[in-house]
Amino acid sequence: MLELYLSKVSESSESELAGKTYARVDYKETLTVQDMARHMAGHNTAFSEGTITGILIDFVKCIREQVLNGNTVKINNLAIFKASVEGNGLDVLYDPETDKTVTATMGTLKPGDKTGPAVKVVKLLAQSTGDFTRDELKKDVKFAWTDKTKAEIAAAKGGNTQSNSGSQNGGTQNGGTSGGDNGGTTGGGTTGGDNGGGDNGGGGNNGGGNDVN
Repeated sequence: MLELYLSKVSESSESELAGKTYARVDYKETLTVQDMARHMAGHNTAFSEGTITGILIDFVKCIREQVLNGNTVKINNLAIFKASVEGNGLDVLYDPETDKTVTATMGTLKPGDKTGPAVKVVKLLAQSTGDFTRDELKKDVKFAWTDKTKAEIAAAKGGNTQSNSGSQNGGTQNGGTSGGDNGGTTGGGTTGGDNGGGDNGGGGNNGGGNDVN
């Protein structure tokens, strides 16, 4: 189950998201290879925690080796791993003024350079596959609020309820509309110099206004 909390983007942000509130995942802990090996060993496997740890460490090293060799590694129902590069913006392949050609190396272009290292940075890409694609994840995922967020939502709901209640009881319905109708029309108006002011409105001869809230 994924526990969620709510985060509000600052009103001063220049982003179009400013002032909006968004759900975020509250991550509980970070599990290492050793932690995963301990977890796997608890699933009635024939292998010990130490053996599983060694296999996972070697597995990670082999993935890195294959990725750096230009291969794509697909771990079924998890992810596809591959290397990608962010290239420099080159003007020409060869600059006769500096006698430089584009090179299959990594680096940054200096101001004024028209060509040089082709690669700015290299990075690892991981693309979900199988059971970890978006369509598959949404079939099994379950959400819940953190305790703190539950309290924040309850407080917001309680505040609005009290505010609405105060507006209805004291402002509009009883004090405003009802009081105005009963006291003004019935009591102080045509029907009742004597009757209206007494119980309903507070304006007639008999009136004490006892029932006005």
